[in-house]
Amino acid sequence: MRNRVRELREAHGWSQAQLGERLEVSRQTINSIETGKYDPSLPLAFRIAAVFDATIESIFFPETSA
Repeated sequence: MRNRVRELREAHGWSQAQLGERLEVSRQTINSIETGKYDPSLPLAFRIAAVFDATIESIFFPETSA
């Protein structure tokens, strides 16, 4: 699954640690989400969407096959 978490985080001027604090997860979790190594749980995806005032669908989307 691809996502726009890094793009949105950087647009807000937040570090991975700062976003992690807002979401009550570790910086490592944010890094793993941003690099696509970890897909967040549905509750965490809702919290991510809320912190960016966006919909889940505008942040997370499936990989497109070429």
